[in-house]
Amino acid sequence: METEKIITAFQAAGQGQVFAFWEALGPAERAELLAQAAEIDLTEVAQLNRDLVLRPAGTGGVNLANLTPAPCERLPANGGDPAKWAAAEAAGEAALRAGRVAAFTVAGGQGTRLGYDGPKGTFAVTPLRKKPLFQVFAEKIKAAGLRHGKPLHWFIMTSHANHEQTEQFFAANNFFGLDKARIHFFRQGRMPAVSFDGKILLETRSTLALSPDGHGGSLRALQRSGALDLMTREGIDTISYFQVDNPLVRCIDAAFIGFHLLAGAGMSSKMVPKAFPEEKVGHFCRQHGKVVVIEYSDMPLAMQRETEPGGALRYGAGSIAIHLIDREFARRMATGGEGVALPFHRADKKIATINPAGQPVKPEKANGVKFEMFVFDALPFAGNSIVIETARADDFSPVKNAEGVDSPATCRADQLRQFAHWLQAVGAAVETDDTGLPKVAVEVSPLFGYDAATFAESWQRLPSKPAVTAGLYLG
Repeated sequence: METEKIITAFQAAGQGQVFAFWEALGPAERAELLAQAAEIDLTEVAQLNRDLVLRPAGTGGVNLANLTPAPCERLPANGGDPAKWAAAEAAGEAALRAGRVAAFTVAGGQGTRLGYDGPKGTFAVTPLRKKPLFQVFAEKIKAAGLRHGKPLHWFIMTSHANHEQTEQFFAANNFFGLDKARIHFFRQGRMPAVSFDGKILLETRSTLALSPDGHGGSLRALQRSGALDLMTREGIDTISYFQVDNPLVRCIDAAFIGFHLLAGAGMSSKMVPKAFPEEKVGHFCRQHGKVVVIEYSDMPLAMQRETEPGGALRYGAGSIAIHLIDREFARRMATGGEGVALPFHRADKKIATINPAGQPVKPEKANGVKFEMFVFDALPFAGNSIVIETARADDFSPVKNAEGVDSPATCRADQLRQFAHWLQAVGAAVETDDTGLPKVAVEVSPLFGYDAATFAESWQRLPSKPAVTAGLYLG
């Protein structure tokens, strides 16, 4: 009966082509197709087709009217109020001691662009010990818990492609010294790809062309997995959101948490000043009194190049995908409560599919549409949204490409610069080049120091100070 119900629903929705090869499928193939079909919200697909796929040409673009730069809490070194930052840090530390904060890593990606076969979080990234990204985050989360006397929960969103591998990796590494009961894995949602006339595409005769629903789908995944309910039971009301490809991220930043909580914000963000006008990061802006992010691909170059009287970029606040999210705000965005919900975006892609005869088709140009959500689209719905400045050297060096910009080589160099800076700040003799890169390779475990202040504390406690030579590891 359930089988007939699903097939009938697809036929009634004009999507009966999904079952075009039903009679030729074996029992296992039929079960696979039915399971995937059961994931699909046909009402949602129909709405997306109306709004994004079948819309008249020339409609649906990004609204750039009434944009101004978003206000930002500047670092004290750049004109911010030191007393305000100190108060924020104190408030954040109090929240951490009370167990109100959890870490949340978006980790659905594979290492394909890095030339690596496996979940991106398992990619080795540190200069000496070659620790994987997951271990770097685990040590930062453990260190924050030890410092504040309260171990943190860690939520990790995987994908259907890497869920089992990720769980196995953590188990094989004994959860990197964390309490496995406080680590929670769950899968990202998926959306079907459709043709340009709105028909759900098949990847094979027995599988749909499914793809992840974008990093904005993380909010729905938190709700659907039961993670938000678990947070409620544990007294967690603040979610520290970051992506898996950035080993410099301060997973748990007390000052950031404090600014967020003191403002009573639904969602808050970190920014770095753009390195140059065409840098491929989103822009924090204000529109109709709300914080928004305008992607670099949606902002004309002329706007990106606008400057203030002093020469700084007018739209120079770059988004680095680090956020704090109030638990109940996340729930409202996930469930559509109070009439709010993340919008989907259209992405025209080359999608592997089959022809009417069931033969594979490898398109040479875009042949369909994928649907994805962006987490920053929640910002306009968030009351009292805060944007704070962070130093790029402290928080942002992503690993995205095998070579060139944002590669393992650039990230390794940025880590070395950070370690050298910390060592120089405590008086250690470290020779560097004119970019701050040390002449010898060293590494600091987050358990020794996860920022300049905690590093200095640990360094002062050492009974004897080691010489900074090649291969020095402080852990």
